[in-house]
Amino acid sequence: MATKTVTKEKRNLGLLSLTGLVVGSIIGSGVFNLMKNMSAGASLMAIIISWVITGVGMLFLVFSFQNLNKKRRDLDAGIYSYAEAGFGKFMGFNSAWGYWISAWIGNVAYAALMFSALGYFFHLFGDGQNWASIIGASVVLWLGQVLILKGVRTAGITNLLVTIAKIVPILIFILAAFLAFKLNIFNTDIWGTVSGKFNFSDVMTQVQSTMLTTVWVFIGIEGAVVFSGRATKRSNVGKATILGFLSVLAIYVLVSILSLGVMTSPELANLSQPAMAELLKSIVGPWGAAFINIGVVISIAGAWLAWTMFAFELPFRAAAKKTFPAVFAKENKNGVPVVALTVTNVLVQLFILSFAINNGSAYNFMYALATSTILLPYAFTAFYQLKYSVKEKPETPKRGWNIVVGVVASLYALWLVYAAGWSYLLLTVLIYTPGIFVFLWARLENHSKKPFKLYEAVIALILIALSVFAIYQLASGQISI
Repeated sequence: MATKTVTKEKRNLGLLSLTGLVVGSIIGSGVFNLMKNMSAGASLMAIIISWVITGVGMLFLVFSFQNLNKKRRDLDAGIYSYAEAGFGKFMGFNSAWGYWISAWIGNVAYAALMFSALGYFFHLFGDGQNWASIIGASVVLWLGQVLILKGVRTAGITNLLVTIAKIVPILIFILAAFLAFKLNIFNTDIWGTVSGKFNFSDVMTQVQSTMLTTVWVFIGIEGAVVFSGRATKRSNVGKATILGFLSVLAIYVLVSILSLGVMTSPELANLSQPAMAELLKSIVGPWGAAFINIGVVISIAGAWLAWTMFAFELPFRAAAKKTFPAVFAKENKNGVPVVALTVTNVLVQLFILSFAINNGSAYNFMYALATSTILLPYAFTAFYQLKYSVKEKPETPKRGWNIVVGVVASLYALWLVYAAGWSYLLLTVLIYTPGIFVFLWARLENHSKKPFKLYEAVIALILIALSVFAIYQLASGQISI
């Protein structure tokens, strides 16, 4: 009888409910600063081109998640399991390591933007990166730890409140921006080049500058496939995923493009955080800023809690699969992975302390770093989609299409790695390198006589060498945090 009840609960989601869950899982804090971050290095046409590239690339990444979720249901430990299945234990570990780091660094970005929003109401917090903000973020962080350790989980009403807090202010902003739209502002310097005309090199450099931002606002898109078991009809899952993705893409495009009809790119780039609040204030007055800032605080509070639970769940599940050391699987009496949670939040705390030396750029730096660290898990998903599809029998239905999906998703993943830039890649390597020793710990713990295969040892040595080079580059001032 209990089984029947669970089954009934799991299959009560229709097409609209599934689509809403997909939208809610993707939209986070990034949309509230989207116009500022994209305009910082790109003109109107470059932004449009970047959305075309992102739309196609992310859509084919979604197709990859869908296909692998359907055909490899045994790989249920998260998307990092695709890397392990296709490319071995070490690559699987690195995918898990990168995804975990991305999750908790994203929470550091949430903290910066939350207290920037609170600074609108309480000037004590300033721009969200002073010592008052550091103390406030630390209190929120460890209060969340206490609540989670007691077994607290987000309830349906909380999720509903957070979803409303995200969507309603955004839709009101889009309406206000549409009504305030001015064509003469929109047409100002559409190419952003010295000549004022199209120049391939200059425009592609601008497009490249937007890529980390566009990936940041789509992080969580892989969660769209997890609702399949709760659908009233299996066929609705694919429809909901595509509808949800297209809905979110439309919201992002409207927010970033309509903003350019209200202010020029340089003006948008100089807005304080959250930029949507400042822009709506310029259109409707002070109540607009207050309205958006309240939405930001509520939205981030829910997202922070949700992603904290997700962040500790990943090393917990990885430990259960013997990919992470067994200590990460330790639970308290309430069934909460206490070690994974505590280690995660200690790392978040250390990065929150860095607000004091970030010179007002903490949110931008943290979201870019969170994005660059998640590129590897996304890339391995695309590569495995291609590898798995190529190895299927020639008569397998839609094999040719799935190979195309793998090729396009892989090319997009490689483009993202290139677009991230040398500095961020070196900083990302610095974060990945300590994982080598955690992987070694886990392998020795499981009595592995040869922790590394030959090619894995070579990759580990390359990572260590690049880390030494990154430290030299930092010390010599050739790259900076």
